Amino acid sequence: MVKVAEGIKGLPKGDTKWFTHDRFGMFIHWGLYAQGARHEWLMHHESIPVEEYERRYFKRFDPDLYNPKVWAKAAANAGMKYFVVTTKHHEGFCLWDSKHTDYKATNTAAGRDLLRPMVEAFREEGIKVGFYYSLIDWHHPQMIIDNKIGPYRGLSAEKIAEMNKGRDQKKYAKYMRDQVTELLTDFGEVDVLWFDFSYPDKENPGDFEKGKGHLAWESEKLYKLVRKLSPNVVVDNRLDLAGAWDIMTPEQFQPREWVTVDGERVVWEACQTFSGSWGYHRSESDWRDSGQLIRTLIDSTSKGGNLLLNVGPTGRGEFDDRALERLSGIGEWMKRHSRSIYGCTEAPAGVVPGNDCRLTYNPETNRLYVHVFAWPYMQLYVDGLGDRVEYAQFLHDASELSVGLDDWRAGQPGSAESKGAGTCVINLPQKKPAVEVPVIELFLK
Repeated sequence: MVKVAEGIKGLPKGDTKWFTHDRFGMFIHWGLYAQGARHEWLMHHESIPVEEYERRYFKRFDPDLYNPKVWAKAAANAGMKYFVVTTKHHEGFCLWDSKHTDYKATNTAAGRDLLRPMVEAFREEGIKVGFYYSLIDWHHPQMIIDNKIGPYRGLSAEKIAEMNKGRDQKKYAKYMRDQVTELLTDFGEVDVLWFDFSYPDKENPGDFEKGKGHLAWESEKLYKLVRKLSPNVVVDNRLDLAGAWDIMTPEQFQPREWVTVDGERVVWEACQTFSGSWGYHRSESDWRDSGQLIRTLIDSTSKGGNLLLNVGPTGRGEFDDRALERLSGIGEWMKRHSRSIYGCTEAPAGVVPGNDCRLTYNPETNRLYVHVFAWPYMQLYVDGLGDRVEYAQFLHDASELSVGLDDWRAGQPGSAESKGAGTCVINLPQKKPAVEVPVIELFLK
């Protein structure tokens, strides 16, 4: 049983049925920071004042090679079924032609709305649309500055107080609601709304110079607006408001088991990068390879979760070669193995894989999938299945596999007999198939 957060005062909850079926999405972090090419938080990390950041990057932003159809095709070929793009990140810059700010793509050298053609291109590929919207805005003149996060981190409390004279957090909260209204009314049906993020001071949650949470964002008003405009949209858990979410979003780590809240399982999505940065980082070298990323997707699905995998486009508007290579590798695997991901979830209770394996299960087709991370010698064991397997095959080529033991193996150490009657034994070829992660498809009785 999966727990669904109770809505605020009876408000509807988002539709997560498609979400838990599709399992795999693309995150896109794109903004002025792509020109810095050294982390999307460079404004924070390098303490770059607002005026200096704007002077360097705003007018020069000119993604002349931007072709969202190429992006959408790369996502579709990788097997991704939805995408989430940073309409506005912490820097405050907006990809669309918002009526509520001049700090937007139409006023840069790009001279055009960059979000609308992206939405259209992904929809053409059958990919659902998600909008990331930063609750934080280091550029906005009304957001209260704090010395924890942003370009002025580390300044004295006295200096922060002086800089905040004349700022009104309520006006900034109204600005956010106005922009979210645009996003949910001007681009057709939006499937995911991804807010980011809250960091209230634990002792003084109402002191916005020390941190910001639901009081600073006026999260209850914001969430009610979202539900009024888009009852079915899937909302993440970062508004710092109980009940105002549909999915939990562990970031840059892989949960050990199905994510729970108050002891009950919830809908969840791991959001991760190829390397470490979310925005384009020219010099970052510790990229995971396609095999690692495929195993992360499998692992998430085996625990009832999704994977939202991030791409950081360049300042000229392209996915760089490293990203394209990995997306291609994932797509090559997904082309033959996607049915062990789509519509799948954790294995039935009591069914346990052998070492170095992950199980996924499709309850509609009653098929169990064994993902073999490390190739064993001749036999693979799945405890708790007994004689429930009607037929077995490799998924990549539909070649039959035998289930059970040859007579001469009976009673040998490690055989089904010595492991117990509930163990299913799959006989394997000695050599691993030429796919990144072999998958065995078990048709259950």
